[in-house]
Amino acid sequence: MQVSNARPSAELAPNKPKRRLSPRLRGNLAAYSYMSPTILVMAVMMATPVVMVFIYSMLSNVVMVKDSEFVGLDNFVQLLSDPVFRKAIGNTLIFTVASVAFHLILGMVFALMLNSGLVPRWLSALFRAAFIVPWVFTASIVVILWQLLLNPSGVVNYLLRTFNILGDRVEWFSNPSLALFTVIFINVWAGYPFFMVSLLAGLQGIPGELYEAAQIDGAGPWNRFFHITLPQLKPIIVAMAMLDFIWNIQHFSIVWLATGGGPLNATETIATYTYKLAFSKHQFSVAAASGVVLFVVSMIVALAYVRQQKGRD
Repeated sequence: MQVSNARPSAELAPNKPKRRLSPRLRGNLAAYSYMSPTILVMAVMMATPVVMVFIYSMLSNVVMVKDSEFVGLDNFVQLLSDPVFRKAIGNTLIFTVASVAFHLILGMVFALMLNSGLVPRWLSALFRAAFIVPWVFTASIVVILWQLLLNPSGVVNYLLRTFNILGDRVEWFSNPSLALFTVIFINVWAGYPFFMVSLLAGLQGIPGELYEAAQIDGAGPWNRFFHITLPQLKPIIVAMAMLDFIWNIQHFSIVWLATGGGPLNATETIATYTYKLAFSKHQFSVAAASGVVLFVVSMIVALAYVRQQKGRD
């Protein structure tokens, strides 16, 4: 009987090296493990409501109906066929574009003034404190303040009549032809300090040697502004304009507190229209569809903002 000297295959097989995670992958896993509680909270508090709104927009009237049925795009068809919604879209675009434009213009004017050497340092500090005050107030205080000022018997009408600019008292909030522009004015007054502070920081970061070289070459103030200041501030201006567009297209508080969307839907925006659908008319599915429309438009601008920031980096 011969005894085989063959060893088990396990002993003959070479030892395979254990796969180890790369340092970069281990670092990423560690980072995500620390972030997992925050990611979980954000998923529950943010992603879940968004998904539910998308689902509600394709169902029959949820909340008010026990067994909702899938209706597809019927809620969107009903929404787009409503003339009030179409008017709200127009008002929202006017409100948003005008607010962003005047925020930028006023912010630039005040930032240039504060950054110039024409104003003494102590006076510049005083102006900074005064100009930033509207940004400190809440929406309710801002609206109450301007309702008192623009009241038919208020200070503004008194001054306009005293200097014979207007003969009669003006109903700034009750006149359908003036209400939207009045709300835009209030929103611009409340929001321009954000632009002013950001642009002032950008102006202070521009090297002074650029202006000195341009002045030596004979460039005037306007040439220096358009060929040095604006190109240097372009990344800040674009980023702020996109952010301000996202904020204003879904702005609710000032419009609602000032006019409630009236008179005669003159100041109705998508945000106030959606609120009325949900909490006044109890048409929650149509309100969800309106919210989806606003969400999609905001996301398009947000994605453009992210791409712009990546390109800048």
